[in-house]
Amino acid sequence: MDSLSFFERPNTEVLNRIQRNTVANAFPMNLLTYLYYTIRPAIPRNIQIALRRQYARHLASKMAHVWPINSDAGTPPKWWNGWPDGRKFALVLSHDVDTQRGHHRVMQLAELEKKLGFRSCFNFVPERYKNSDSLHKILRQKGFEIAVHGLKHDGKLFSTKKVFENRAVSINHYLNLWETTGFTSPSMHHQLAWMARLNIEYSISTFDTDPFEPQPDGVTTIFPFLVQSEDKSSAFVELPYTLPQDFTLFVLLQEKDNQTWKKKLDWIAEKGGMALLNTHTDYMNFEGGRNAVEEYSVDLYLDFIQYVKHKYAQSFWHALPVDVARHVRQAYTG
Repeated sequence: MDSLSFFERPNTEVLNRIQRNTVANAFPMNLLTYLYYTIRPAIPRNIQIALRRQYARHLASKMAHVWPINSDAGTPPKWWNGWPDGRKFALVLSHDVDTQRGHHRVMQLAELEKKLGFRSCFNFVPERYKNSDSLHKILRQKGFEIAVHGLKHDGKLFSTKKVFENRAVSINHYLNLWETTGFTSPSMHHQLAWMARLNIEYSISTFDTDPFEPQPDGVTTIFPFLVQSEDKSSAFVELPYTLPQDFTLFVLLQEKDNQTWKKKLDWIAEKGGMALLNTHTDYMNFEGGRNAVEEYSVDLYLDFIQYVKHKYAQSFWHALPVDVARHVRQAYTG
């Protein structure tokens, strides 16, 4: 099938669901998000965390029927023909690097993953902290991937279409400068139709189910899907994260083990979907001892990926995001 036919084929079921959810939530979500990011600098961080923890516990109880597992998300799209080499499911590891502190910890995590036989994608914010070109180069040399994580991480990327279009010029600049075609959106804010203006092969900016996010319109699928531009001249593959974020589990809900990850992974494996875990080096404690208020032991993450490796051995496809995106394009075009 040629590329034009690829762009003309609608991914109707998922995109219609997203459109309904976005329309239903757009005004209040954008207003609340704007107000939150406006007043947040004036609120001490420990108070922010305390308030969010209280709300998160309430939400976890209220939404237990659809989080961490929404049973409606397990049905594959009609065009789906499976993972390479008949693998049962896919495992994708992604890390948002939100601050300079997280940037300093990147190589520690990369080396630990490499020793266990894993590779991941590190997502850097271009205009929030000083990025190291040499770090990017070393990661690539070791088989890791890098992606652009928003622009400023200030919560305003999608405040208006004009703001997004202006910032998209800079984002495209960094995509070219960093030689990547991957984008991840801070705080999972998204307007997928707008994002097709970016020069990307894939995005990680949605989730199957996550009521804890500021824009909680889950896409209700554990499979990647295609997003077309408004004029259908271009498209990218959206890779929703399907395992709960580390900040939610270990900082807000203060869970002491990683059983939620393991339980959700087993369900995804049963359904043959994509297990995409998005974590943050900013919150990982590599030194041992007492965790800071926004930290958890990196051992929880390492134990999880070893669990996947040992329990599922050769039955899962471990891939970088760009490889999944290219597989999906090939599968979608038949």
